Amino acid sequence: MQNILAGHTNNYHTYGLDESLRGIAAAGFNYVELSSVMGWTEHVPIDAIDEQIAEIKGKLDALDLQISALSGHSYLTTAEGVVVGKKAIDLCTKLGVSLMNTAIGGHYSEDEDKGAFMGYIHELADYAAERGIVIGLEVHGDIMASGALSIPLIKEIGQDNVGINYDTANCVFYGDVQAVDDIRATVPYLVHVHLKDTRGGKGDWNFPGVGEGHVDFSGILKILQEEDYTGPFSVEIEFQGEPWPPVAEVDRSMKVSYETLHALGLS
Repeated sequence: MQNILAGHTNNYHTYGLDESLRGIAAAGFNYVELSSVMGWTEHVPIDAIDEQIAEIKGKLDALDLQISALSGHSYLTTAEGVVVGKKAIDLCTKLGVSLMNTAIGGHYSEDEDKGAFMGYIHELADYAAERGIVIGLEVHGDIMASGALSIPLIKEIGQDNVGINYDTANCVFYGDVQAVDDIRATVPYLVHVHLKDTRGGKGDWNFPGVGEGHVDFSGILKILQEEDYTGPFSVEIEFQGEPWPPVAEVDRSMKVSYETLHALGLS
């Protein structure tokens, strides 16, 4: 497989950008998914000015890291959330990245309003398309709790630059389904995959390093290879929520994740 494998800065949720980039690079990753999620993980300011962008790019260059995607979640069921979503699209343009991952209801949401979302998504998608940006809607929350639920929604949206960002643990947490049983049908609609592990079931927030839970990554990657998925991957680790573990444990989890996936053919 020739897919890009990135480390997500959200793994360092309560730490700074410097610590996250150092840890990701030290673990072996060459790519990074940057987080700019207001009220959650703001490693890149949503309103970053040119000087800040230049500083961030300098830090990436110093560690030989390239950006694979921007995580720019906002509440896309509200007008205010769409404004933030457009700022995230603008940030993609400034950073020179063409993929923005988001979710219908922000960084954590259930009981989402599909009607409100459908009233706004085309505005955001058109804004992104004009700037050459693809939107990855994450398997996350109520409406997109699984791949099976996400496919008809993507079809209903009907815009070429809107696809699925599949999360291999969120499908368990929100949808009570294993990714290995759910992901194959999503491949024609996939633009990104979050490789995330879990030790729990539905509603149990317990997301350790890749290979330290029960997600069948070997089976998932075999399916994606069979279906010719060539898009990017990003490792996401969210532990047991706040408080986050010490940074040394985050670093260790990143290293374990890279080594697990490298052994399965990703690098």
